Amino acid sequence: MSSTAYNAWRITSLSTLPAWVLALALTTLAAAVWLSFRGFRSEPAGLRRRALLGFRLLAALLILILLFEPGIELRSESRVRARIALLFDTSRSMKFPASPAGPSRAEEMIRWSQAHKRDLAQLASRFQVDVYGFDKELQPMDLARLSADPQGPSTDVLNALTGAAAAGTGGRPLAGLFVATDGADNAELSEGVSQTATAELHKLNAPVFALPIGAQALKDLAVEKIAVDDFAFVRNQVTVDVTVTARGFGSTDVPVVLKREGQVVAQKAVRVGGDQARYDVKLAFVPDRTGKFAFTVSVPVYEGEALAQNNQKSFVLKVIRDRVRVLLVVGRPSWDVRFLRQLLKRDPNVDLISFFILRTPGDDPHSSQDELSLIPFPTQEIFQEQLKTFDLVIFQNFNHRPYRMSQYLDGIAAYVRDGGAFAMIGGDQSFSAGDYASTPIEEILPVTLFPPGPTALDETPVQLHLTDSGKRHPVTELATNGPQNESAWSRLPKLPGVNTTGPLKGGSQVLLSSSEGRPVLVVGEAGRGRVLALLSDSSWYWSFVAAGQQQGPRAYETFWHSAIRWLVRDPALTPMRVASERPAFEPGSEPPALDVQVRGSDYGAAAGAQIAVVESSADDPVPRPAGAAVAGPDGNARIVLPPLPPGAYKATVTARRPDGSAVGEAEDAFVVAPSSRELIEATPRPDLLQAIASATRGRVVDPGDSLTNLPWRDPERVEVGQRTSVPLWDNWKVLVLLCLVVGMEWTLRRRWGYA
Repeated sequence: MSSTAYNAWRITSLSTLPAWVLALALTTLAAAVWLSFRGFRSEPAGLRRRALLGFRLLAALLILILLFEPGIELRSESRVRARIALLFDTSRSMKFPASPAGPSRAEEMIRWSQAHKRDLAQLASRFQVDVYGFDKELQPMDLARLSADPQGPSTDVLNALTGAAAAGTGGRPLAGLFVATDGADNAELSEGVSQTATAELHKLNAPVFALPIGAQALKDLAVEKIAVDDFAFVRNQVTVDVTVTARGFGSTDVPVVLKREGQVVAQKAVRVGGDQARYDVKLAFVPDRTGKFAFTVSVPVYEGEALAQNNQKSFVLKVIRDRVRVLLVVGRPSWDVRFLRQLLKRDPNVDLISFFILRTPGDDPHSSQDELSLIPFPTQEIFQEQLKTFDLVIFQNFNHRPYRMSQYLDGIAAYVRDGGAFAMIGGDQSFSAGDYASTPIEEILPVTLFPPGPTALDETPVQLHLTDSGKRHPVTELATNGPQNESAWSRLPKLPGVNTTGPLKGGSQVLLSSSEGRPVLVVGEAGRGRVLALLSDSSWYWSFVAAGQQQGPRAYETFWHSAIRWLVRDPALTPMRVASERPAFEPGSEPPALDVQVRGSDYGAAAGAQIAVVESSADDPVPRPAGAAVAGPDGNARIVLPPLPPGAYKATVTARRPDGSAVGEAEDAFVVAPSSRELIEATPRPDLLQAIASATRGRVVDPGDSLTNLPWRDPERVEVGQRTSVPLWDNWKVLVLLCLVVGMEWTLRRRWGYA
């Protein structure tokens, strides 16, 4: 190839010696020259001194030439253009308005790109221009195909910048990065530019020029974050920590409201305005019943807000019992009362409030109230003010008439129908003997009652037998094995007598009966509550007498523990269950689905049951039909609900047998909400873009600025295509010259008396 193919040259070393050898040689020669200089200091300054020193320096130079082997490198060079990365936000937050009642942010960005086509063409003549779209990930894109309907799941500005900086090809230097975005980052920069993020930005080694999209749409109020436990205890205060963000608001009071199924359970006003953007609010309430509930925290939507979707946030809270609160009302002390009261007091899961009625309001003690240790029964306080605080009310051999309680029986019946639990235990002051016939209490009992009379009690001893329903019911499960369970009940001692009742009510179940078929234990439901009727005041025989027969008190304890759990609807004993497929569903992409397990009141699989679902939201308690299905042979079904807008929902599932009779009801709650913060926390963040630009020595760009006038870095970068080397040292004249110099210096030293 001719020399005309090369357009540049440079002096280079062609030596094959290691660098450390060359460095050592250079150091040695420098030391030798220095020592020579010191040796000639005694010589008077003049021709001799300069001549000798000159010969020494020339010899050292010639030795260096021989060692370093200098040569000329001929090169074919071309200048490499620097690279610019243009990044455009393609996340879903770009679908929101750029300004109130204006175009979307994506449309605003497209409009900007079309208005700056000439700038982009001029940049392409100076630099290599790489165009990217970014959301959660970075991807190359054609600027002409910028979409007005972006679908990116989230915004990660830092990942986009570092990815674009590292994506260069051919080793081209980076002149700068240009990013067009709303700045609504929901990844590493969501809380601002941290020290770690600043270090990453410095590694770019290039300025970032940021174009804020939608920077004028700053008025926005949002429920940014909710912090609450996954579960709470009934009748214990629950605190919900709420973070509210407010941008573009003057000083004003904003109400923060917590709703449960349309009912406001807590609210508080927070004053917003000024430079502060985030506000922490604590909302407290006391749940009054157990279950899974849908809650929504909301703030008003004010005129001119850029985004209304983030003014509320929903969650599901499971309310459980820390202890079962039991009200035990007793007519008179007895062995049955003593055993039950001691059992309940020993149970750490039970909070017992018990009353022994030893004095009626009509008793005349002939003494002042201050001198009495017995007070009248506080009926009004218990059955009006405190009734709803109890999970279970037990009347044990208690007659309501002497205590003027007729006016409170309606409230007790309403309490049960609203989801409470009630048990009546027999005796000579209970059921018909307690004058409950034709009262609201009879309406909720699973049996009908006769008027009081001599037949209200039958004192014939009875031997207990499990009925078919009792063989399946959890209340009468003393052993998990069926035959063993039947044997356990048959071995228990006889009871000395039972209360007599009329016919059973529809839906009631006899779990225990006598040999003659008289009911002893009957359970049923009243509205949303459960009731139990034990037609005897001698269940303590299952403990004391059974212990005397070497059977122990286990049957008594197991029975009452199971009965209480069933009455208060312990989830483990619920015959009908429903569970959402997931606790939260993505709006628009996946419809909510429910898994339903239907068991009859006898706990057998309700095959063929007709299942219906209604849904209600935390804001609107009105139930709406949401789906139906038929239970399979195993009593199970899966129901897919229609698409629902974002919010918290409660699904109520009911089941009926083919003959139309009710099987049961169950509830579950779930949330429909975006899993990503992209559509919730989409407020424009020009402050974030300013921080990024400052950290990289870039700047924020106005929409009207020309891209060609931005201070891009334009470093000189040369690319070498071909090269060849021509040695300079390989010449006999250098070696001859070195020999002559050394010989001349030696000759002069001898003549002048130095050798």
